[in-house]
Amino acid sequence: MEPIKILERATAEFERRLRTVTPDQWTNPSPCDGWTVRDVVNHVVGGNRMAVLLLAGSSLDEALAAHAGDMLGDDPVQAFVSSAEAQLAAFGQPGALQRICHHRIGDIPGARLLGMRTGDVAIHAWDVARAIGADEELDGDVVEKVWQAMAPTAPFIGKSGAFGSGPSGEVGEDAPLQVRLLDLSGRRP
Repeated sequence: MEPIKILERATAEFERRLRTVTPDQWTNPSPCDGWTVRDVVNHVVGGNRMAVLLLAGSSLDEALAAHAGDMLGDDPVQAFVSSAEAQLAAFGQPGALQRICHHRIGDIPGARLLGMRTGDVAIHAWDVARAIGADEELDGDVVEKVWQAMAPTAPFIGKSGAFGSGPSGEVGEDAPLQVRLLDLSGRRP
């Protein structure tokens, strides 16, 4: 399956959870330490917008500035939908996957940025689901692709600061792949 199709499916997973958030759940704590549901959604919307800017040739500083503050306004669902559509369109442009983007981890090709965005959207879909008590089962193809991209980082992922303490070391190879992915990303399902 094409990488852009995997991002589309991860986006659908996130939107499906987002559409079930009730007004009183936006302030629920999420599995992301110190973040509410609204904070998680704001982060994902900011990441979507940042990807669009990076793919358009913006500098890292310009992209980070667009990622700051509240991006959800009075309609978080629409803010997500709009940013997700823009992100998918940006990745779908000819040459987008070969374009060099000036990301905080360094200069990377658009294909790597696409993989990072897919993982971010997918894992945060689970975070929202967990925080609101919704269905936590993620699309198996999405989980597999994100696992393939993230598994090589297992020895140092916890040191990045972006994934909690990283893998717990307590989840065996025989555990379901989604459980292994969540554990790798610092979640303890």
